[in-house]
Formats: sequence, C-alpha cells, structure tokens
Amino acid sequence: MVRTSEEENRPLLPLNVDTNSSTLVGNNNNGYAGVASQRNNGNGDATACNTGYSTVVEDGHFGISAGELVMLVKGKEDGSAKEQLSKIGGVAILCDKLQTSFTSGLSTNPRNFRHPIDFEARVQSYGKNELPEPPAITFWELLINAYNDKTLILLTIAAVVSLAMGIYDDHWGSKKDEKTKLGWVDGVAILLAVAIVCLTNAINDYNQEAQFRKLNAKKDDRMVRVVRQGRECEISVRDVVVGDILMVECGDALPVDGIFTEGSKLACDESSLTGESDPVKKGSIEDNRDPVLLSGSSVIDGDGRMVVVAVGQNSSYGRFMQMLNNVNDDSASGSGVNGGDETPLQKKLDILVEHITKFGLLSALLMFLVLTVRYLVNAALQPEFPLISDVITAITNILIQAITIIVVAVPEGLPMAVTIALVYASSRMIKDNNLVRQLAACETMGGATAICSDKTGTLTENRMTVVSGVISQERFDSTDQIKSFYHKLPKNVQDLLSEGIAINSTAFEDFDEEKCCVEFKGSKTECALLNFTKTSGCDYHKVRKTVHKALVIPFSSRVKSMTTIVDNKHKSGGSGSDSSAYCAHAKGASEIMLANCTMYVDSDGAAKPLDDEARQEISKNIAEFAHRALRTIGLAYKNIGKDELDVVSDFQASPTSGNSNDNVVETITLPVEDMIWLGVVGIQDPLRPNVIESVKACQNAGVVVRMITGDNIDTATAIAKEAGILVPGSVAIEGSYWRKLTPQQQQEIIPRLSVMARSSPEDKLIMVKCLQKLDQVVAMTGDGSNDSPALKSADVGFSMGISGTEIAKEASDIVLMDDNFASIVQALKWGRSINESVRKFLQFQLSVNIAAVFLTFLSAIFSESGESVLTAVQLLWVNMIMDTLAALALATESPTDQLLERLPIPLNAALITYEMWSMIVLQAVFQVCVNLSLIQYGGKLFHLDMGTSMGEAKLRTIVFNTFVFLQIFNELNCRRIMPNQFNVFHHLHKDYGFLAVQVVVIALQWIIVTFGGKAFGTVPLDAEEWAGTIFIGSLALPVGFMIRCLPNISKLLCLESSTSPEQQYVPIPPDQVVTTVPLTHRDKVVRRWRKAYLAIRFANIRKDPSARATTGSRSIKRKNSSKAPSRSSTFFED
Repeated sequence: MVRTSEEENRPLLPLNVDTNSSTLVGNNNNGYAGVASQRNNGNGDATACNTGYSTVVEDGHFGISAGELVMLVKGKEDGSAKEQLSKIGGVAILCDKLQTSFTSGLSTNPRNFRHPIDFEARVQSYGKNELPEPPAITFWELLINAYNDKTLILLTIAAVVSLAMGIYDDHWGSKKDEKTKLGWVDGVAILLAVAIVCLTNAINDYNQEAQFRKLNAKKDDRMVRVVRQGRECEISVRDVVVGDILMVECGDALPVDGIFTEGSKLACDESSLTGESDPVKKGSIEDNRDPVLLSGSSVIDGDGRMVVVAVGQNSSYGRFMQMLNNVNDDSASGSGVNGGDETPLQKKLDILVEHITKFGLLSALLMFLVLTVRYLVNAALQPEFPLISDVITAITNILIQAITIIVVAVPEGLPMAVTIALVYASSRMIKDNNLVRQLAACETMGGATAICSDKTGTLTENRMTVVSGVISQERFDSTDQIKSFYHKLPKNVQDLLSEGIAINSTAFEDFDEEKCCVEFKGSKTECALLNFTKTSGCDYHKVRKTVHKALVIPFSSRVKSMTTIVDNKHKSGGSGSDSSAYCAHAKGASEIMLANCTMYVDSDGAAKPLDDEARQEISKNIAEFAHRALRTIGLAYKNIGKDELDVVSDFQASPTSGNSNDNVVETITLPVEDMIWLGVVGIQDPLRPNVIESVKACQNAGVVVRMITGDNIDTATAIAKEAGILVPGSVAIEGSYWRKLTPQQQQEIIPRLSVMARSSPEDKLIMVKCLQKLDQVVAMTGDGSNDSPALKSADVGFSMGISGTEIAKEASDIVLMDDNFASIVQALKWGRSINESVRKFLQFQLSVNIAAVFLTFLSAIFSESGESVLTAVQLLWVNMIMDTLAALALATESPTDQLLERLPIPLNAALITYEMWSMIVLQAVFQVCVNLSLIQYGGKLFHLDMGTSMGEAKLRTIVFNTFVFLQIFNELNCRRIMPNQFNVFHHLHKDYGFLAVQVVVIALQWIIVTFGGKAFGTVPLDAEEWAGTIFIGSLALPVGFMIRCLPNISKLLCLESSTSPEQQYVPIPPDQVVTTVPLTHRDKVVRRWRKAYLAIRFANIRKDPSARATTGSRSIKRKNSSKAPSRSSTFFED
C-alpha cells in the first residue's frame, strides 16, 4: 500500500497518553454503538480521547502478555471473560496495552507508514497468524503404504524362498558343480521388481500429496479488512497481527480471536466451537453482552469491529486444531491423498476391483493346482524321483507364477487413476479460476444436468455504473450528465442524496497494488453509488467524518434493503426537535422501497404525499430502467424520533405475503415505515463477453442453465434473453410467486423454468431439491451467507471468490476465483474429462489384464516345462506399464471442446459400456492369439534355431517384446472410447503426458531387452527382430479400428451402449413440457408498469434507443383458479 497525500497531511497521532482511564458506551466518529475512552486530566474531570494510544514501550514489549490474552479468551468458557476485561480496565485500556487505537488501528513509525519494526515485535510477542503445518507423510511412510499389499507381500515371501533355494542349489544342491552361480538371480530380480513397483507408487503418491498441500494453502489464504493508520484497507489473513482492528460483517468467518469494540446488531454462530446452536449476540460489557469473538465462528448478522487479541496457534481455532492433530496423528496430513472419503467413482471401481480380484484368485489357484499336480505326476513317472530341494524349487516357481498372475489380474491402479485424474484436474483448474475444495466435486460436475447461476458478477461483468436516474423529479441518462444534474438539485436534496449514499454503505477506497491505482472495494452496487457521488463532486470521506451513525441495519436478502440511521443533533444546524432527532436513510430494491413510501420529494425539494399519479410516474421510470436491463435501486429517507429509533433497533426481517389483494411484490416490512421517496437510479452491469457462447455450449452439452437473481422480473428477463437463457417455451417468474405454488405445482413447472427474479435463499434451496427429485445433478452458485444451505444441498456448490462471503465459501465445493460463468463451463469440461480419463484407463487395463492372465495361464498349461512364456519379472514390468505409467498417460489429458458435444452421463449409468466391452474382449482375444501363434510359429517366422537355448531365449524375448508393444499401441486405441471417434491421434501432439510416458516405456523396454539378461529372461534382439515385433504390436491399431466398425448388438447382449438412454441424460425442451399449473391474470401494478413502458416504446416519447429495448416476452393470461396462488408476480413465457 502506498501512503496517499491525504495521509501525509494528516496530523500525527499523539503517542504519550496517560493510561489512567475508564470506559463508557457511546458513539464514536465511525458511527457504531461502541466503546469510547475517557481520560482523567488529573483534576478528576474526564475528557474524551479517541486516539487510544499509550506510551511506546521500548524493545517491542507490550503492556499485556500473550498468555494473559489467551486466558482472557478462555474466560468465555467459564464466564469470567467479562470480569477479566473489567479488571484490565475495559477495551480502551486493552488497546492502550496493545499500543493500538480502536478508531485508527495500528500506527507504525509516523514518518514511515511501511516501517516493519513494530510488526516484527508483535509477531515475536504474540505469534504469527499461521497454524503450524501438520507433519506431512514422509516418503518412507508412503513407501511402506505402497508395500502394504497382500499380493506383494506374498510375492516377496515367495521370492525370498526362491532366493534361498537358488543359493542352496548353487552351493549344496544339484548345481554345486557349476562354475557360474546364477540360482540367486530369479529371487533377486523379483525382489527388485517389487521394490521398483513400490517405489513408483510411492513417488506418485508423494507428488499427489505435495499437490494437495499446495491446494490447501491456496484455499486457506484470503483477504480481510482492517483499519490501519486511520484508513480501511485489505490485507492477507496471514498478515493480521495482535492489535489490528478487524472489520467484520455478515457472512465473515472469523480468522482470529478478538474483543468487540463497536458494531451494530452483531451476532455470531459459535456452534462449531461451543456446540451452542443459538446465535450469540456480541457487544460491550456495559451492555451486558458477550465481548469475545472466537476464531472459527461465523458472523450471521450485523457488522462491527474488534481488536485482535490472539492469532495463529494461540487462537481458539488454532488450539483446537493442535489438539486434534495431537489426538489423531494418523490424519496429520490433512486432506491428503490417503485421507478423506472416497469419491462415487472410486466406490464404483472398488466393486469392480473386487470382482476382478476374485477372477484373478480363481485363475491363479487353478493354475497352481494344475501345474503342481502335473509336475508331481511327471516326477513320479521318472525313473528317479527328484531331490526334495528340486521339488521345493519347482513348486516355489509355480507359486511365484500364480502369485504374479494375482498381481497382474488385480487392477490396483484403478483407484490410483481416479486420484491422479482428480489431483491433476484440480491443480489445472486453478488456472481456469476454479479453486477446488472437495475433490469429489470435480468428478460430480462431469455429470451435471442443471446449472443454477446468479446474474450479478457471474453472467455480468460486475462492473457497475450508475447511468440513469430520477432524483427529486430531475432526470439524467448518461454518466456525462451526472455533475450538471447534481448541481440542479435543491441544496437539501443534495445533502440528503450524498449523506444517504455515503453513510448507508460499507464500501471504501483502497490502493490496489496490482493495478497501481486507488479503487473502490466492497459491494459492487455500493461502489457504483459511491462513484456516482464522487463524480457529482461530493466528498464522501468528509460526509462520513462529520455524520454520526446511531444504528446500522445491514443489507438483508430477505428485505432486500439496507438502512442506516444517523444523529441529526450532531449536524451543523441540525434539528433539535425530539421528533426529528434522527434521520433514517434506506436503499434497496426499487419496487420494495416504493411500496414502503407514503411521500416523495418534488422538484423543489419539498416532501409531498405520494398519490396514485406520482406513484404511477415513479413506476413508469422503474419499468423503463428495468427493460433497459438496468438494476434499479430506490433511495428513501425519513426523520424519526428517539421512540421510533428504539422500535427500529428491535427490527427483525420478516416478510409476509398479502392474500387479500394481488400485489407485484410481497408485503415486506422495512425497518422504517412510511418513508419519503427520494428517487431511483439505474445501474448498468453489462454481460460478460463470453457468456452467450458459454450458455450455448452448456445447452449443446445437454445442461440446462437457469438464472436466479435478486433483480426485478423485467431486468432479469432482459438479461436472460440477451444471454440466451430464456429460450422458446421457457418461463420467468418471481420468487414470491414460486413460494406460493404447491410442491406438486413446483415440480410441474420447473422443467420450463429458466429465470427466477426477486429470489430469496430459500427459493434456491427449494429449487435444488425439486431438481434433485427429478434425478438431475445440480450445480448451484451463491455468494451470500444465506446461500449456504443451497450450496451444501446442491451436488456441486460454486461460491464466488470475489463477492462471496466466507460462510458461502466454506459451504461450497468449488470457489470461482473470478466469479465468471465461463469458469463453470471449464469445470464442466474438467469433470467430463475425469470421467472419460478413468474410462480410458479402465478399458486399457482390463484388456491387458485379460490378455496377460490368459496368455500366462495357457502358455504354462501347454508348455512341456510348465513355465509361462512370460516370466514373473516380465509380468511385474507389464503390471507397472498398465498401472502407474498408464494411469499417468491416460488420466492427465487436458479436456477438449468435444466433451461438450455430448450429453451428460447419469450417475447410475454402467461404468463399462458395450463399446468398451467390445474393445476389451476382442483386443484381449487378438493379443492372446497373436502371442500363442508366435510361440508356435515364431521360430519359423523369425528364422530362429529352435534346437538351441539361444533360439528358445530369443523366441521368448520376441513374445515378451511383442506383448509389450501390443499394449503400447493399444494404449493409443484407448485415447478415444466413443464409437464415432476413429481418429485416435487427435490432439496427440498436445498430450505431452501421454507422449512422455510412451517415450519412457519404450526406452525402458529397450534397456530391459538389451541388458536384462537372466534377471528379466531376455536376450538382445537385432534390428529386424525389433522391427518385426513393433510391426506386429502396431496391428492393435487397425484391429481397434475394425472393432469400432462392428454393428451395435448391445441390446442383444443386455449391455448399455454409449448412445443408449441409460448412458446419456436427454433434457426435455421447455416447449414440449406439459404443465397443469394454473396461471392467474396479471395484477394491476404490473399492468400499469407495462402500459407505461409500451407508451414509451410505441409513442416514442423518448428518443433514447436503449429505452425502447424489449425482452420479446409476452404475458400469459389464464382463468382464475382457486387452486392457483394469487398472482403476486410477473410470469413471462418466451
């Protein structure tokens, strides 16, 4: 942050203030009911002091220790916190001891705002706001976990037995007279192969663990608002130190412990820490309220400030996490690779793995019994029975082959492929502005059938500008007219307008270091209004300093307004009358504000009764702005007395629906009734450039996009039609109408529903549940705290990274870091890519499994020696190819636009389709036939001397090399699994992971064949033999092409085809949905708005082309029905 000229000219704050003081409850210049300090001037008189600074203590020592502060916070548990705070002397003395000010915040060296010494001293004394990272799983632990597999342990035991018997034979058995002792080679080779498999898996898990830790670090970092040097600013939550004045508001998750200094109607949810489900109201000890705000709790109402007293591991949340880590050391790595619940796809794969494992165990047992019985029979038929050591060696070798079949048959790489795909996708999705909080959400998003999106900031740019307005019957229609328009207003209207906008707002200006400029921070609507006042020439900083707030009722999605009451007595020339001691300023949804007004301000600045004619004129302006796709904000005020202030202080947002008449909106009671209408402004928020294309892409992908917004029906309809969301046959309704429908009527209308205006968080939750009852996979966006239930209930919850509250982020699965709808489309592509990657790997691994098991079994059964053509070490190498390396190759392909050209796959769809089974089975049959043919005719084909050991060794090597290259080219086949995807080389040059893995596999295969020797059972091949084996292996490609050309007989085999209804969700077009929901005629207010708009459009009263924009929608008129809800909202059908 750069210090501005305003800061340079600010008087230096006094640092030599006596600490002899007391506290009282009052109003400071920030306008909250908070704590003000009184100083004793030595004569017994108390004088007000707003600095809160005490004498600077040398060497970084403060007037209170970290332990005392921790005990102060812990005092909340036994109820002694208030007593301890009173003994300290109250909040003012606490701030003195911490060398901070509850009004101006921390101040460093007055000559250098960025001086770091003070902050270093605070970190040394009170710690940093970072929790010590839980101990990561070491590589050695991951290596042990990788080895902790029953089949690998059995293989190790068998290898040790083989090694022992080989050494025995070399020195004391049948081979003791041979000069070259090679009996140990088989056992050592198997042990090395097991070690390499474990090492590869451990390295892979270690890399995934590192990715998880990076994601968690990214997820935990966020910006918070503090007061430093008398100015509000945003800093990283990690930079918060003890003594900071932290600003909190509804929706914030508290990152540190603090003591309440000032605020309005502040209440916290501490259920996650204390188990108490009721909200806890916060306030000063003088108000007999709880002053302690705990880290880990969330603000559910109001706003305010607190002085930070404990950070990091000294905070309540930090101590809790330390205790949790100490109790459960096994979960110290957080949500790492080996922790957490399995995803739905992993659970499906676990069932498949269980069935395949049974098949492998049966094959291995059958092979062991057949080969053992045959060996024993042949041994008994010999003239002399072999030595016991030879029998043990032979049976051990048979056991090794059987165990190796189990190792190859068990697809332990399937769950690993899912993990690799999820971790890879989540790490890459950050570049697409998707911060994944729950890994399962990546996978679930691939099957999404409905996306319910907010409008502001998601579909639009959230770059709001006031472009039109009617204030005190004066009008402007462009930003260039704002300054001249403002000066035309009467003086009292200017004061009311500037005061209402400046005070009734939480937005502020701050220096953006990335953009190197000062810009507004906070609610984009409030930023637009503040910029409007700034453009008009008003200094909102000056207004905020001179006006004292008496009460703040923050914005509520329930009443869709915000109200701030200021003290008129502190104004220059303010009224001293008790009936007008305070002025209430309100802003919010224009029609709701208008419905609660009984008077309006005319062009002379005088308040007059709001008769039907004036109300109709205002309604006309609102309708015109709305049909220009502008967000309409109504501004109102009212002078009130002390008695009415007390009534407003107890206000609770509780909208009620009128049932005696048909109003356009719900009868919503605002904090202050019978207000005076000041005017309405229209705020422009254009669509994001790529929204239309993104919505179209979703619709082509079979995903229905719905818009849920708090704007009125006309604005919402105009935006939805422009974005392509309001399609022929679809409807747009208001939340008040939706809530009056019966559950059955809601279920009937929801297939046609595309837009919901004036919605509440409860509407979102109801919509999610209705869609899920229709077996749809729902993605929901939300930014407010009240959106949390809907985000949690949705299959995938998206929170807003810029405008979203911390509670919403905690409830979501994915955080949109740029609040952009296009990022949701990217998440959809990644989700489908994960599902497709796992299916690719599944198809490849099962084909290798079947081919390897049958080739090993058949070659061993029909071999005279009873040995498989593939040795145990060779099979372990094949297992590594099809497990770890194939997972890396097939699970790391980036998504393509082709993924959005197909319909969603239902969650209950079969994991393996008919096309996949065809490729798996026929490729396996082809590979087994090729290798068995090579065993039988390979000697003649490659002109080998089969009468020698070298010829037999070369043939076995050729078979092994051919089998490996069959897998390499079959892996190319598996890059595309849909029946109409014949080009398996598509985007291959961009699939760097796949190419890298293939290069590694081919290089290692050459090394194994050339230098493997006895360990791998190979001998070097010449160029012709290499060319021959590669050519035979490449035949897997044309075979795959022919398999794709086979006719579809899935119904005959009772299998699900990729194009069958079981494998794709087909949304019903809205114009084909039959609904029996009765719709009433439009109410009087809506008719007036529409009539006024049509008068503007057709009579051409105004020449502004944008004022003649139309949504192209028409109303539906139906006969009244007693079963239907009263017509309380606009209902549009495209």
